[in-house]
Amino acid sequence: MFLIAQNNFQLIIIFGLLLTIGVIYFLRLIPLTFNFVLLISLILSISLTLLFGFDAISLILNYSNYEFTHPYGSIALLSIVTSLAAIYMMDDLKFNTRSLKIFIIFLIIIIALVGGTVHRDFLIMWIFGLLVGFFILSKSFRRKSVLTFKNVTKVIIISLSIFGFFQLLSMILNLPVISPLLRLTRIDQNSVNSIILVIQNTYLIGHNPASAYLANSSGFADGYIALPINLISLLGLPFPEFYGILVNKKDVIDYFVPGIFGYSYDFGYLIMILFLIYVIGVLIIGLKILKKYRMNRENGKKNYLGREALLIGSITAFISQAWLGFFIINRDINGTALVTFLFLGALILGHVFLNKKN
Repeated sequence: MFLIAQNNFQLIIIFGLLLTIGVIYFLRLIPLTFNFVLLISLILSISLTLLFGFDAISLILNYSNYEFTHPYGSIALLSIVTSLAAIYMMDDLKFNTRSLKIFIIFLIIIIALVGGTVHRDFLIMWIFGLLVGFFILSKSFRRKSVLTFKNVTKVIIISLSIFGFFQLLSMILNLPVISPLLRLTRIDQNSVNSIILVIQNTYLIGHNPASAYLANSSGFADGYIALPINLISLLGLPFPEFYGILVNKKDVIDYFVPGIFGYSYDFGYLIMILFLIYVIGVLIIGLKILKKYRMNRENGKKNYLGREALLIGSITAFISQAWLGFFIINRDINGTALVTFLFLGALILGHVFLNKKN
């Protein structure tokens, strides 16, 4: 009976546990060699670039788009940073990586443009994630940190230029949907009221049922935070779901508040604290294992290079999605994006059992 979830919260817990176990066993079965990890990360980077590009073109041409950056944005970050880590290792081994570096830089720029066309919050995560990735790489490979005042200033100028480009493009093409100012205006108009709603109606466990938009609200796990609706429907689970006009009501929690408020409202402050403890715990474990990988590499052992590159990419993506989802917009750590986040956490925890195996 334990495996039969009674609400969205239980389904997330069960799914997360099963996903973690599955990823751990998968990582133990496949050979995480350097060549294999580099090949997969490059294939994934190219595939996601094409996928985001298709989505951006569909949006501009006014076709129905799928908003792939929310669920798969952090996976793109995982693949790119993993590739960069592999390049750092090849540099240390005196390989000529000039062509590969140019190709990765090209992918970084294209992903920023096409992903930012669909969602400006993805662009924020992309820039932040690359800064985190380069910081971790500089520490892992004992190189000069890229987070200097000069480089940070450059990033700010480039970021403002990109946002300005999208604003100008929206005016020229008459496409308000890609306007950064419109998005900021919407958030400004709705976020304060949404946060007030959350603060006034959140309990230690759950929330005030009268404040929810569902007539049959239980005051806990009402579906504001959930796995994808199509997964819930596929399993035939009778959980609260948001359809039609209710989708706009869900945006009060899902779109206009950061994740710390969204998770607190649906599950209560206590669950939010426990989830943050999980996130911090995963990061501490990941960083400790990364330190061991670095020591092995510096001692001349090359059998952990693929794992180290994958772990650097996983930690970077996990940190970036957690930061964006918890402190900027809840939608980046909800629904399919929540599945991605749990997958990244499992990808980090899997290295614990890889170490024990060896």
